[in-house]
Amino acid sequence: MFVAFVDESKARNYLLAVTLIHPRDLPKVRTALMQLRKPGQRRIHFSKENDRRRRHVLSVINSLPVMSFVVQSDKDNEGQARAECLEKLIFQAVQRKLHRIVIERDYSFEKADLRVLRSALNVAGLDTHIEYAHENPQEEPALWIPDAVAWSFVKGGEWKTRLNLT
Repeated sequence: MFVAFVDESKARNYLLAVTLIHPRDLPKVRTALMQLRKPGQRRIHFSKENDRRRRHVLSVINSLPVMSFVVQSDKDNEGQARAECLEKLIFQAVQRKLHRIVIERDYSFEKADLRVLRSALNVAGLDTHIEYAHENPQEEPALWIPDAVAWSFVKGGEWKTRLNLT
């Protein structure tokens, strides 16, 4: 059973980056990520880091017991694209043995996300088996990983090749 941590990218095609972490590994992962913060930094936000630091952060992420993947949509409407990606994530939930989904908080989508998740879980027969929540990245370091994955995936080239995607 895994916890899925989810962040988005709106650049080009809409996508969700998903990082899976076994609950027993969460303390180790959180500690390693928090140690990467610079003094005074509340979180790691990949778009605000320089290239040297990005390489270092990705190297640390690749050494951690995590798995990441990306789900994409080519819909033009952001709300529809997000809903489609969340539905694809629920489809993956069965195969990847998820028991909890944590999505980076975006207040403008929170209610819609909950409706989509509730409906998709119900259709998949998982409505009582998977928990889901929205959290702020300042409070949940594990959300920093899908942020890095989303940025790197969209940037492409060297950055995408540095990802260990499943």
